[in-house]
Amino acid sequence: MTALFASDAAPTGWTGADQAGVKPGDVVAVWGAGGVGQMAAAAAQLMGAERVIVIDRLDNRLKQVQQHIGAETLNYEQTNIAVELRELTGGRGPDVCIEAVGMEAHSDGPGYLYDQVKQQLRLQTDRPTAVRHAIHACRKGGTVFTLGVFAGVVDKFPLGAVMNKALTLRGAQQHGHRYIPSILEHMARGELKTDHLATHVMPLDQGPRGYEMFKNKDDGCVRAVFRPGG
Repeated sequence: MTALFASDAAPTGWTGADQAGVKPGDVVAVWGAGGVGQMAAAAAQLMGAERVIVIDRLDNRLKQVQQHIGAETLNYEQTNIAVELRELTGGRGPDVCIEAVGMEAHSDGPGYLYDQVKQQLRLQTDRPTAVRHAIHACRKGGTVFTLGVFAGVVDKFPLGAVMNKALTLRGAQQHGHRYIPSILEHMARGELKTDHLATHVMPLDQGPRGYEMFKNKDDGCVRAVFRPGG
Protein backbone atom coordinates (compact mmCIF):
# COMPACT_ATOMS: atom_id res chain seq x y z
CA MET A 1 0.00 0.00 0.00
CA THR A 2 2.88 2.38 0.75
CA ALA A 3 4.24 2.38 -2.82
CA LEU A 4 0.78 3.14 -4.21
CA PHE A 5 1.08 6.74 -3.06
CA ALA A 6 4.48 7.14 -4.72
CA SER A 7 2.50 8.00 -7.85
CA ASP A 8 -0.07 10.20 -6.13
CA ALA A 9 0.16 12.30 -2.98
CA ALA A 10 3.85 11.76 -2.23
CA PRO A 11 5.39 13.26 -5.41
CA THR A 12 2.84 16.07 -5.38
CA GLY A 13 3.76 17.05 -1.84
CA TRP A 14 7.45 16.58 -2.63
CA THR A 15 7.13 18.92 -5.61
CA GLY A 16 5.80 21.64 -3.35
CA ALA A 17 8.46 21.32 -0.66
CA ASP A 18 11.37 20.98 -3.09
CA GLN A 19 10.38 23.73 -5.50
CA ALA A 20 9.54 26.04 -2.61
CA GLY A 21 13.20 25.69 -1.67
CA VAL A 22 12.76 24.24 1.82
CA LYS A 23 16.15 24.04 3.48
CA PRO A 24 17.54 23.00 6.89
CA GLY A 25 16.40 25.29 9.69
CA ASP A 26 13.30 26.62 7.90
CA VAL A 27 9.90 27.04 9.49
CA VAL A 28 7.30 25.70 7.05
CA ALA A 29 3.52 26.19 7.20
CA VAL A 30 1.26 23.96 5.11
CA TRP A 31 -2.37 24.85 4.45
CA GLY A 32 -4.36 21.62 4.07
CA ALA A 33 -4.03 18.29 5.91
CA GLY A 34 -5.21 16.04 3.08
CA GLY A 35 -2.91 13.53 1.43
CA VAL A 36 -0.94 16.15 -0.49
CA GLY A 37 -0.58 18.51 2.46
CA GLN A 38 0.61 15.67 4.69
CA MET A 39 3.18 14.60 2.13
CA ALA A 40 4.38 18.18 1.68
CA ALA A 41 4.89 18.34 5.44
CA ALA A 42 6.73 15.00 5.48
CA ALA A 43 8.94 16.10 2.59
CA ALA A 44 9.76 19.38 4.35
CA GLN A 45 10.84 17.43 7.42
CA LEU A 46 13.09 15.15 5.37
CA MET A 47 14.61 18.25 3.77
CA GLY A 48 15.65 19.48 7.21
CA ALA A 49 12.94 21.95 8.17
CA GLU A 50 13.26 22.88 11.83
CA ARG A 51 9.53 23.23 12.32
CA VAL A 52 6.53 22.18 10.20
CA ILE A 53 3.02 23.41 10.99
CA VAL A 54 -0.05 22.02 9.20
CA ILE A 55 -3.31 23.99 9.13
CA ASP A 56 -6.78 22.52 8.63
CA ARG A 57 -10.19 22.26 10.30
CA LEU A 58 -10.87 18.51 10.15
CA ASP A 59 -9.85 16.78 13.37
CA ASN A 60 -9.29 13.34 11.81
CA ARG A 61 -6.78 14.78 9.33
CA LEU A 62 -5.01 16.85 11.96
CA LYS A 63 -4.71 13.72 14.11
CA GLN A 64 -3.13 11.88 11.18
CA VAL A 65 -0.59 14.68 10.87
CA GLN A 66 0.28 14.41 14.55
CA GLN A 67 0.43 10.61 14.67
CA HIS A 68 1.99 9.71 11.32
CA ILE A 69 3.87 12.82 10.15
CA GLY A 70 4.93 14.23 13.52
CA ALA A 71 4.28 17.84 12.55
CA GLU A 72 2.54 20.50 14.60
CA THR A 73 -1.07 21.34 13.78
CA LEU A 74 -3.43 24.32 13.97
CA ASN A 75 -7.21 24.30 13.55
CA TYR A 76 -8.25 27.54 11.88
CA GLU A 77 -11.76 27.28 13.31
CA GLN A 78 -10.37 27.28 16.83
CA THR A 79 -7.57 29.82 16.67
CA ASN A 80 -6.37 32.90 14.78
CA ILE A 81 -3.84 31.39 12.39
CA ALA A 82 -2.07 34.67 11.56
CA VAL A 83 -1.52 35.42 15.25
CA GLU A 84 -0.44 31.87 16.06
CA LEU A 85 2.09 31.73 13.24
CA ARG A 86 3.63 35.04 14.30
CA GLU A 87 3.92 33.81 17.88
CA LEU A 88 5.47 30.51 16.77
CA THR A 89 8.07 32.32 14.65
CA GLY A 90 9.10 35.20 16.87
CA GLY A 91 6.93 37.67 14.98
CA ARG A 92 8.47 36.97 11.58
CA GLY A 93 6.17 34.43 9.96
CA PRO A 94 7.09 31.11 8.31
CA ASP A 95 9.99 30.99 5.86
CA VAL A 96 7.95 28.85 3.45
CA CYS A 97 4.17 28.69 3.10
CA ILE A 98 2.73 25.84 1.03
CA GLU A 99 -0.91 26.04 -0.08
CA ALA A 100 -2.23 22.49 -0.57
CA VAL A 101 -5.96 23.20 -0.72
CA GLY A 102 -6.79 24.60 -4.15
CA MET A 103 -9.86 26.01 -5.81
CA GLU A 104 -12.38 24.69 -3.26
CA ALA A 105 -10.80 26.27 -0.19
CA HIS A 106 -12.96 26.68 2.90
CA SER A 107 -12.79 29.50 5.42
CA ASP A 108 -14.66 30.73 8.46
CA GLY A 109 -14.31 34.37 7.36
CA PRO A 110 -16.41 36.62 5.08
CA GLY A 111 -13.97 36.13 2.20
CA TYR A 112 -15.21 32.56 1.84
CA LEU A 113 -18.79 33.66 1.16
CA TYR A 114 -17.57 36.32 -1.28
CA ASP A 115 -15.52 33.78 -3.23
CA GLN A 116 -18.26 31.16 -3.17
CA VAL A 117 -20.88 33.53 -4.57
CA LYS A 118 -18.57 34.77 -7.34
CA GLN A 119 -17.69 31.17 -8.17
CA GLN A 120 -21.34 30.16 -8.45
CA LEU A 121 -22.08 33.20 -10.63
CA ARG A 122 -19.18 32.18 -12.92
CA LEU A 123 -17.41 35.47 -12.22
CA GLN A 124 -14.33 33.58 -11.05
CA THR A 125 -13.33 29.95 -11.27
CA ASP A 126 -11.53 29.38 -7.97
CA ARG A 127 -11.58 30.22 -4.25
CA PRO A 128 -8.08 31.48 -3.34
CA THR A 129 -8.81 31.80 0.38
CA ALA A 130 -5.85 29.71 1.56
CA VAL A 131 -3.48 31.41 -0.88
CA ARG A 132 -4.39 34.82 0.53
CA HIS A 133 -3.78 33.58 4.07
CA ALA A 134 -0.42 32.11 3.09
CA ILE A 135 0.72 35.35 1.44
CA HIS A 136 -0.22 37.46 4.44
CA ALA A 137 1.34 35.00 6.91
CA CYS A 138 4.67 34.45 5.13
CA ARG A 139 7.71 36.30 6.40
CA LYS A 140 9.28 39.09 4.38
CA GLY A 141 11.51 37.61 1.71
CA GLY A 142 9.89 34.20 2.12
CA THR A 143 8.33 31.82 -0.41
CA VAL A 144 4.70 30.97 -1.05
CA PHE A 145 4.01 27.87 -3.13
CA THR A 146 0.59 27.06 -4.62
CA LEU A 147 0.32 23.28 -4.75
CA GLY A 148 -3.48 22.98 -4.69
CA VAL A 149 -5.38 22.67 -7.97
CA PHE A 150 -6.49 25.93 -9.61
CA ALA A 151 -8.33 26.26 -12.90
CA GLY A 152 -8.22 29.88 -13.96
CA VAL A 153 -9.28 33.27 -12.66
CA VAL A 154 -9.40 34.52 -9.06
CA ASP A 155 -10.37 37.84 -7.50
CA LYS A 156 -9.01 39.92 -4.61
CA PHE A 157 -5.46 38.64 -5.06
CA PRO A 158 -3.06 40.43 -2.64
CA LEU A 159 -0.45 41.33 -5.24
CA GLY A 160 0.63 44.36 -3.20
CA ALA A 161 1.56 42.10 -0.29
CA VAL A 162 3.61 39.88 -2.60
CA MET A 163 5.53 42.89 -3.88
CA ASN A 164 5.94 44.82 -0.63
CA LYS A 165 7.04 41.74 1.32
CA ALA A 166 9.44 40.71 -1.47
CA LEU A 167 7.88 37.26 -1.62
CA THR A 168 8.73 34.55 -4.10
CA LEU A 169 5.47 33.10 -5.46
CA ARG A 170 5.64 29.77 -7.27
CA GLY A 171 3.32 26.97 -8.24
CA ALA A 172 3.39 23.62 -10.02
CA GLN A 173 1.63 20.36 -10.59
CA GLN A 174 3.20 17.03 -9.72
CA HIS A 175 6.62 16.34 -11.26
CA GLY A 176 6.36 12.58 -10.87
CA HIS A 177 9.19 11.37 -13.08
CA ARG A 178 11.59 13.70 -11.30
CA TYR A 179 10.74 12.72 -7.72
CA ILE A 180 9.36 9.17 -7.72
CA PRO A 181 12.76 7.37 -7.75
CA SER A 182 14.00 9.19 -4.63
CA ILE A 183 10.59 8.86 -2.96
CA LEU A 184 10.69 5.07 -3.42
CA GLU A 185 14.13 5.05 -1.78
CA HIS A 186 12.81 6.98 1.22
CA MET A 187 9.89 4.55 1.45
CA ALA A 188 12.20 1.53 1.28
CA ARG A 189 14.25 2.94 4.18
CA GLY A 190 11.09 3.54 6.22
CA GLU A 191 11.58 7.31 6.16
CA LEU A 192 8.32 8.10 4.38
CA LYS A 193 5.12 6.40 5.48
CA THR A 194 1.87 6.69 3.53
CA ASP A 195 -0.27 3.65 4.45
CA HIS A 196 -2.44 5.74 6.76
CA LEU A 197 -3.70 7.82 3.84
CA ALA A 198 -5.73 4.84 2.58
CA THR A 199 -8.61 5.38 4.96
CA HIS A 200 -11.11 3.51 2.77
CA VAL A 201 -10.10 0.37 0.83
CA MET A 202 -13.01 -0.70 -1.36
CA PRO A 203 -13.91 -3.05 -4.21
CA LEU A 204 -13.65 -1.53 -7.66
CA ASP A 205 -17.40 -1.74 -8.22
CA GLN A 206 -17.84 0.76 -5.37
CA GLY A 207 -15.82 3.35 -7.27
CA PRO A 208 -18.62 5.95 -7.59
CA ARG A 209 -19.35 5.72 -3.86
CA GLY A 210 -15.66 6.03 -3.02
CA TYR A 211 -15.21 9.11 -5.17
CA GLU A 212 -18.30 10.68 -3.59
CA MET A 213 -16.91 9.97 -0.12
CA PHE A 214 -13.57 11.49 -1.10
CA LYS A 215 -15.19 14.57 -2.59
CA ASN A 216 -17.38 15.22 0.45
CA LYS A 217 -14.84 14.00 3.04
CA ASP A 218 -17.48 11.61 4.37
CA ASP A 219 -16.62 9.21 7.19
CA GLY A 220 -13.16 10.76 7.57
CA CYS A 221 -12.16 9.82 4.02
CA VAL A 222 -8.68 10.98 3.02
CA ARG A 223 -8.07 8.56 0.14
CA ALA A 224 -10.31 5.83 -1.26
CA VAL A 225 -8.34 2.92 -2.71
CA PHE A 226 -10.02 0.42 -5.04
CA ARG A 227 -9.06 -3.23 -5.39
CA PRO A 228 -10.15 -4.95 -8.62
CA GLY A 229 -11.99 -8.13 -7.77
CA GLY A 230 -11.87 -7.26 -4.06
